[in-house]
Amino acid sequence: MNEFKPIKQEKTVISIRLDNSLLNEIDNISHKTDISRNELIIQCIKYALDNMT
Repeated sequence: MNEFKPIKQEKTVISIRLDNSLLNEIDNISHKTDISRNELIIQCIKYALDNMT
């Protein structure tokens, strides 16, 4: 797999529902990496899409 690299991009507002445990994990990672929750979710989705087989 390719290395995950954080970047900034233009955004559109959407709404999603997450399990509390997943949201807690996302929040923990965002605090540790000093990246906003929103930016982390965007980068995770992009990484997953780029690495789908």
